[in-house]
Amino acid sequence: MTDHTSSPHAGMARYPSLSGRTVLVSGGATGIGAGFVEHFAQQGARVAFLDIDDAGAQVLLDGLGPVDHRPVYLHCDVTDLDALRTAIAEARAQVGPFSVLVNNAASDHRHAFADTTAADFERNMAVNLRHQYFAIQAVAADMRTLGGGSVICLGSTGWMIKNSGYPMYAMAKSAVHGLVNGLARELGRDHIRINALVPGWVITEKQKRLWLDAEGEAELRRAQCLPGYLQADDLARAALFLAADDSRMCTGQEFIIDGGWV
Repeated sequence: MTDHTSSPHAGMARYPSLSGRTVLVSGGATGIGAGFVEHFAQQGARVAFLDIDDAGAQVLLDGLGPVDHRPVYLHCDVTDLDALRTAIAEARAQVGPFSVLVNNAASDHRHAFADTTAADFERNMAVNLRHQYFAIQAVAADMRTLGGGSVICLGSTGWMIKNSGYPMYAMAKSAVHGLVNGLARELGRDHIRINALVPGWVITEKQKRLWLDAEGEAELRRAQCLPGYLQADDLARAALFLAADDSRMCTGQEFIIDGGWV
């Protein structure tokens, strides 16, 4: 992710349609989510973001450079659907009806197939899939009132490349594609676009700390067509396009950002 103390990135595309646009980001305190919050704010959007990491959210807000509208943070566990609905309502009251939803919150916690319990399964689906569905439901009326909108659901290439170590996460992320396709026509009647933004291995601080070892570095060099680390900024720039009017005829699609791995 970029240095939050920097000014808007030199050479980065500007989207006039995003100026003043209302954006909701789930899981926005750190990592990829913080990249979304930062980039939308730098475009002049009115951003609200949800997370349970209060400390991370404060670091993001403290380090954010000059923007037209300071992002609004609300503490929310997205696996609690009542709390999710309440937080979205509170965010709406502060920034206005939402034109853009970025369904980002997720957890790629490693787990073993043989040890999975029913409770584990329910928790995993709640954090990686269920909240995306109900967040869309909560903002769809906003978008209809506004005459249209954009929903961006975060998928993953992890299930496409048949990685081991997180079968429930892989299943949930593959289902995001079904969610996007299943709602594209229904939402499209009201000029609401819905797309999947599908990252490869994004090298966040968490990934460096937990999983990027010498073997991982070698796999990146072998598998990616493009050299270098995929970063949160790369996802954020794609999200800006999908939220802006420039993508007005894009819906029901998968936008893979992975350096050419898949």
